[in-house]
Amino acid sequence: MALAFVVGFLPRWRARQALAAETRELAVPTVTVVSPVQGKPVVGVSLPAEVRPYVEAPIYARASGFVKGWLVDIGDRVESGQLLAEIDTPELDQELARARAEQAQAEAGLALAKTTATRWSQLLKTASVSEQETAEKQADLALKTATVEAARANVRRLEELKSFASVTAPFAGIITARRTDVGQLITAGSARELFRLAQTRTLRVYVRVPQTLSRAVESGQRAELTLTEFPGRKFEAKIVRTAGAMEPDSRTLLIELEVDNARGEILAGSYAQVRLTDTGAEAALTLPSNALLFRAEGMQVGLVSSNDKVELRRVTLGRDFGQVVEVLEGVGPTDRVILNPSDSLTAGATVRIGASPKTLAAK
Repeated sequence: MALAFVVGFLPRWRARQALAAETRELAVPTVTVVSPVQGKPVVGVSLPAEVRPYVEAPIYARASGFVKGWLVDIGDRVESGQLLAEIDTPELDQELARARAEQAQAEAGLALAKTTATRWSQLLKTASVSEQETAEKQADLALKTATVEAARANVRRLEELKSFASVTAPFAGIITARRTDVGQLITAGSARELFRLAQTRTLRVYVRVPQTLSRAVESGQRAELTLTEFPGRKFEAKIVRTAGAMEPDSRTLLIELEVDNARGEILAGSYAQVRLTDTGAEAALTLPSNALLFRAEGMQVGLVSSNDKVELRRVTLGRDFGQVVEVLEGVGPTDRVILNPSDSLTAGATVRIGASPKTLAAK
């Protein structure tokens, strides 16, 4: 009887145990993993650039009047201090003449006050005048002295303002704009410029470098400047400074380069391309785009830990190459990243690693 029970029960028990084990095994999802790989290093990246004059300034009038004449036009090269235009200032001339007359009047009053004060001081010694009268004469002398100083200061101010009737170049350069003509009414302090002057023997070149290359850019590095109007020509440029901070709207770093333009071949304001030849930037890690999880918390990937548990980790992406994307932060080269993760994937879940595909080559 017992033998019959053992013979009948044991096979069924073994079958149930095998079924339970198979059920537990099938309940653990199988995933395919891939490790991040190093992308191709960035060598000689070309970026759009803007060419600007080394120094550029609008020339405004400091004196009001009428344009008597202009002596330079667009395209003319001028030296520092060279006369650009003359302004006729009749009202200012009248003010200056009046100020000089008031100065002469004040100086005459000062001379009389000085003589009177000296005379009253001598009469005080013989008690011919009172101390009160002598003090009044001394105070009048001080007042006349201050009046003369104020008159002289006003004359100097108007003479300085009159000197602005001759519009001169603040530095050597080329006239890039003339926005005035003979007879035009000029008002000091207005927003209307007379000329625009630019210094173009050396040019400034501004480039916005992506965040992925920002750490590889330093002052003193060499670069190549190319323009479409000079096919095959390369102009040597040099990085002189960087902004030191990323632009929050574009995540780029503004850098400034200098290029020699003694021959005047490059026109300021041109669009150009700058090739950074000495960046030596370290290539970022790359992952297949189908390894990404789009969650409300941000971009994530699923990792398989050493105990076959799922870990969700946020990542920062760089450039998108289609099937492959750059990963700037969040994963390392030894991490096991889940391919084609399901939307229901949760942290802490147990998974089984299946056959891993061949590691994708860096783009």
